Formats: sequence, C-alpha cells, structure tokens
Amino acid sequence: MQSARHDLLRLLAHKSFRLGEFKLSSGGTSDYYIDCRTTTLDAKGSRLTGEVFLEEIRKQTWKPQAIGGLTMGADPIVVAVSLVSGELNGFLVRKAEKQHGTGQRIEGFRSKGARVVIVDDVCTTGSSTIQAIAAAREFGFEVVGVMCLVEREEAKGRPDVEKAAAPAPFISIFTANDIRKEHLLQTDDTQPVIFAVAATCEVCGRPAVTNNPRNRCEAHKM
Repeated sequence: MQSARHDLLRLLAHKSFRLGEFKLSSGGTSDYYIDCRTTTLDAKGSRLTGEVFLEEIRKQTWKPQAIGGLTMGADPIVVAVSLVSGELNGFLVRKAEKQHGTGQRIEGFRSKGARVVIVDDVCTTGSSTIQAIAAAREFGFEVVGVMCLVEREEAKGRPDVEKAAAPAPFISIFTANDIRKEHLLQTDDTQPVIFAVAATCEVCGRPAVTNNPRNRCEAHKM
C-alpha cells in the first residue's frame, strides 16, 4: 500500500505543477509554477494533506493545541489537519487587522499562551510564513513549529524563515524539485522515441536518450 505522503506527492505533481514562464508574487520569474490549492482543495488532496501534516506534527512531538497560518494559502491546510486530527483547533491570520467589528487579526482559535504550529502552502521568499509567525507571537501564542507543504529552494527563503521561527524548527513536506521530478516521471512518453542530441535528462542531469516529449535519460524515459 502506498503511503499518504507518496500519494500526495503524485497528486501535487499532477494537479498543481506546471512548466512554462511565470511571474511570481515575489516579483521574480520562474520556469515552473506550483498552485497547491488545486490539490489542498481537492477532496482526496485535502484528506491526504491533513494526514501528511498530522503525521509530521506527531513525529516532531510538538503537542500543539492548534495550527494556523496566513490566509489564504494556509486556509485549506488548517481545515484539513484540524478535521483529520479531530483534536487540533485551527486559526487564520488576516493580512491586516479588520477595520470593523472587533478589529482582530487572528480568527478562530484564540487562547493566549497556547502551543501552535504555523503552516503555509508554498514557501518562496518566506514572507507570508514570517508574517504569520510574527502575528501569532504578537497575539500571545507559543509557536512550537513551522511547516510548509512545498519549499521553493532556489528562492533561498529558508534562512529568513528559520530566523523568524527560532527557536521553533522549520520543516518542509516537499521541495519544488521533488514535485518537478514526479511531474516529469508522470509525463506521457508512450509516443515513438526521438533521440536527443547534446541534451541532458531533466530529472537527473545525465545524458538524454530521448527528447519526446521531454529530455530523459535511459533510467527515466519510462
């Protein structure tokens, strides 16, 4: 039986990963784009997300009372983990305080001094994760762990997140490279082989033996 983690990886690669030219919210550009919400808001994907995050939280022995993060990337993760656990409460962090009503920035669980885990879907520069950490601590939560579903390592946001999270650890479930590799392995290459010239495999970097539909070595062409 395949693990929930492996099933979630396959679903992210199929539903959330796209190759092309994209402008990121950070202002940079990338040859790929990951929209985790197409997976975390999928019926099966939501359940898998909840199971994988919960398994990691229990592995870390953080024993939190609640999980939360900055709206809206964190929203489906918070709901999924809370539902699957049956015991963890959820809270959402607004990007700015409301200008009406109670004017609060933290919605949902609001018990000061509680142990909480901050979650996010994609960590690029880490700015949304850092905002959530700061808002949670300002409210009075004790942040015991920080997690993201996918870390874009090339953006080098990890050091800033780790600094903001300290002494709590920062853990990523997958890296963008994990998703890319699985996406390429799922690509249909049942068409006749066209031999590549002076190319390398997009999965591992070894010499390619085909470029149909993408550059692949012998090990990764199937």
